[in-house]
Amino acid sequence: MAKKSNESVFAPEQYELAERPSHYFTMNRRDFFGILGSGIAITFAAVNTGYGLSIEGLPENQIGAWLHIAEDGAVTIYSGKAEVGQNIRTSLAQVVAEELGVEMKKITMILGDTALTPYDRGTFGSRSTPYMGPQLRKAAASARELILDLAAAEWKVDRSLLSINDGNVTNKNTNETVNIGKIVKGKQLVQAVDDKVALKKIDDWKIAGTSVKKVNGESFVTGRHKYVSDMKLPGMLYGKILRAPAYGATLISADLSEAKKITGVVAVHDGDFVGVAAVDLSTANKALQSIKAEWKFEPQPSRKEIFDHLRKTSKADDRAEKSGDVSSAFSKAEVKIGQTFNVDYIAHVPLEPRAGVAQWEGSKLTVWAGTQRPFGVQEDLADVFQIPKQNIRVIQPDTGSGYGGKHTGEAGMEAARLAKEAGKPVKVVWTREEEFTWAYFRPAGVIDVKAGADKIGMLTSWEFHNYNSGGSGIDTPYQVKNKLIQFHPSDSPLRQGSYRGLAATANNFARESIMDDLATDLKIDPLEFRLKNLSEKRMIDVLEAAAKAFGWGTKPEKDHGFGIACGEEKGSYVAACAEIVFDRNENDVKVLRAAVAFECGGIINPNHLENQIMGSIIQGLGGALFERIDFKDGKILNPKLSAYRVPRFGDVPKLDIVMLNRKDLAPAGAGETPIIGIAPAVRNAIANATGKRLYALPLVPQGLEV
Repeated sequence: MAKKSNESVFAPEQYELAERPSHYFTMNRRDFFGILGSGIAITFAAVNTGYGLSIEGLPENQIGAWLHIAEDGAVTIYSGKAEVGQNIRTSLAQVVAEELGVEMKKITMILGDTALTPYDRGTFGSRSTPYMGPQLRKAAASARELILDLAAAEWKVDRSLLSINDGNVTNKNTNETVNIGKIVKGKQLVQAVDDKVALKKIDDWKIAGTSVKKVNGESFVTGRHKYVSDMKLPGMLYGKILRAPAYGATLISADLSEAKKITGVVAVHDGDFVGVAAVDLSTANKALQSIKAEWKFEPQPSRKEIFDHLRKTSKADDRAEKSGDVSSAFSKAEVKIGQTFNVDYIAHVPLEPRAGVAQWEGSKLTVWAGTQRPFGVQEDLADVFQIPKQNIRVIQPDTGSGYGGKHTGEAGMEAARLAKEAGKPVKVVWTREEEFTWAYFRPAGVIDVKAGADKIGMLTSWEFHNYNSGGSGIDTPYQVKNKLIQFHPSDSPLRQGSYRGLAATANNFARESIMDDLATDLKIDPLEFRLKNLSEKRMIDVLEAAAKAFGWGTKPEKDHGFGIACGEEKGSYVAACAEIVFDRNENDVKVLRAAVAFECGGIINPNHLENQIMGSIIQGLGGALFERIDFKDGKILNPKLSAYRVPRFGDVPKLDIVMLNRKDLAPAGAGETPIIGIAPAVRNAIANATGKRLYALPLVPQGLEV
């Protein structure tokens, strides 16, 4: 699809935000098809994807135009998914190109636009590949079969003689070819998706399953790619928000009189919301600083008190998984361990802080927001402004990372409130300090584990209680007859929410640490101990693959240690081995190398999967070694990158990544699971080197005393 000028309707996939006109809101899907050129608009009956798919103006039992083919053969695909750096734009385009039989360069993917794409609950939980992938594959395959039927009828030939390759229908007997756009020219066809349509076997993939380059990668390398934080609309103002001085603080009063005296400043006080907008950031900051606010403070637990607080405020959860007699089995176990683990709050630290731009045109609102849930933000805006969802358009341009931290759209909502008062577009971009302080954190948690085994190394009892950090990945993959596993919700004084891997990181850390301690006490090799207690072949395969790549079984040098761990989450499997060295003079731990094996079914794009795994490992090292939020009296004490330690280039170990390609299994998500293996592998390596067993994340925020 050709790029449009400033006078034409903006096509979201171009992502040249500075070129977006201010008058495009009234465009609907029919208008957009007109821009693309007459062709085939294929509407599919709803397939059960777990999304509750719908689109404005269509019955709930139908989904409109996942796919459009223009006269020149250009293919536009629509999905409510969000691109936040995981490169789902490329992999989803690959599966469509594969099933439809077109070249990648012919495909444009429009994502995360509530006016153009079908409803989607959001981009989270590694659901894009296992749920949206099959949906688009079926849509493309249904389109392929329909085009072949049309071509066969037009040419009056046996359909079996026809095939589609590189966007052309070919007659095998005559070698006559015609572009698929020409086949559908002038026809408006509506077709139900065939939920049982034949999909291409993974073994036969030619486009999917290969390392196709990032579809818009050049724009990132050149710096041409634009984010919400780069946006500028005609007449746009810059917004700043009055933030509370501490968590739990309540606004008593706010005097905006001085701010309103500043030329060109718009100041808003609506309930607890206080903000200003001005022609530039300097003026906006000046206006914000002139506001005189009075606050009421409430006592808040500090970081030193948080773990006791979480246990004391926990609630009963009757969804416990229980089997056998755990207490009796534990008391009779020949080797037993009982330990408590503490897990700190950590921040997401996205490269791009929250950003939003809002524009009102009469009663209609358009918001550009860096969010993982554009439709969720649309619903939130409808609640705030008490207007129909149909009057709100949320567009999610490619966003500078999320890691589960951008399910909400605060900056877009703040911009909308200011824009309504100003009568002009407003942009709000959070500072790094605001991002560290007011974005939600990965939950802190307390985990109690009691486990027992017999002398030959078989687990006999397993009791596991998680307080606050979450139930994701809480179950054990190991075979044990007597077990009790339970999550206990607690009162969190800080704002908390989703983080890459959710609670699976904390739960896997506690579980794999206990497994290593049991193996050590039993004097059994940690790999052997795990294999003894596993029956899931996929887990066994990644363990053995990681161990082989690492060279497991050799002895580490003095002050070096080897550690191993494994885990399963979101339908994929990971195992990690790590080598650390302990510097006794500096009391410092350094991860020297890691071998990680990962399996997520059939692989769509090997290069991009490797990047996902690598990114997860490096991010996981931060939470493993030193990342934590410090707070006291409701105030975040380290809200800057100079005070909050994230992995640096010097922290990155030598990495050996092994990807197991299971072509017999459907592709699963890969954005989350690879993060859960590295922390326990490093912890177990520290124990191996020093004999010191650590029971908290992060492991060595201020060095290691032994």
